[in-house]
Amino acid sequence: MDLDVVFLGTAASMPTAQRGPAAVLVRRGGERLLFDCGEGTQRQLQRSAIGLPDIQDIFLTHFHADHVLGLPGMLKTFELRGRDETPLTVYGPAGLRELFKRLQPFIGRLPYPVTLVELEPGETVPRGDYAIEPFAVDHGRAALGYAVVEAERPGRFDVAAADALGVPSGPARGKLQAGEEVALADGRTVKAEEVLGEPRPGRTLAITGDTAPSPAVVQAAHGADLLVHEASFLASEADRARETSHSTAAEAAEVARLAQVRLLALTHVSPRYFGPELADEARAVFPDTVVPRDFDLIEVPFAERGPPKLVERGGRPPRPMIETE
Repeated sequence: MDLDVVFLGTAASMPTAQRGPAAVLVRRGGERLLFDCGEGTQRQLQRSAIGLPDIQDIFLTHFHADHVLGLPGMLKTFELRGRDETPLTVYGPAGLRELFKRLQPFIGRLPYPVTLVELEPGETVPRGDYAIEPFAVDHGRAALGYAVVEAERPGRFDVAAADALGVPSGPARGKLQAGEEVALADGRTVKAEEVLGEPRPGRTLAITGDTAPSPAVVQAAHGADLLVHEASFLASEADRARETSHSTAAEAAEVARLAQVRLLALTHVSPRYFGPELADEARAVFPDTVVPRDFDLIEVPFAERGPPKLVERGGRPPRPMIETE
């Protein structure tokens, strides 16, 4: 199943000409999970190769303006284009319901169902073969990060072993690969572990939102395929980072190193920086670091298929061909 992360907004605090405020879209198969919804997120989606789907799940890390101001416009746009049955669930830390009370004059009555779910660190949102796990971050009382954690997968099917055991091709092999045992025509029973290799890990993404460097993030992101961590400052402004509960690029890289992640993506880039200087500082601590721009994406394959990969402008539609005579 395909899994990727599309960076719709990578700026800190306010938009710039090149970067929008915080918004990250996780695409897993046909599912679309939006993490934060900064000002202009709906337009970023419309400008992207994705368009503006009827998103059904929005996860807010906290309630600072640069992470939530896009909500009223997006919810009203859904209404104006005729959404009336597709439900929407918005998740967030304690205070989510109060936020929506304050937004009510701007949003008004919506024709489609909206469910608000307040989460605590350690509370799991089950999604079948994966889960979203909120974790504590260091950015004030009401702030969360989120880990997208896939379940362990069955091991590879050993065709030679199945042949030797006399398992016929077809549904019986499918059941074994799904972890079930099967009865053969001669009365023997074959168990899944007889034809399957060692279980294979699923994939894990960790998205911090805003945070100072935190042991809780290290724990939540341990072994993750991708850590999306804010880096609002360079080390030269470490005092300012501490005052505002943000991280420097070097601090984010140290979190990634301790967590032993496969790839670190720095976001929440201050208007005072361009990006390469953040990457240089972080790579001195953790070499596998990228600083995505808006509309870049990161593909996250299963471990046996290679490392996560940054695709520059991967979320942009192809440029139209210009006909010339």
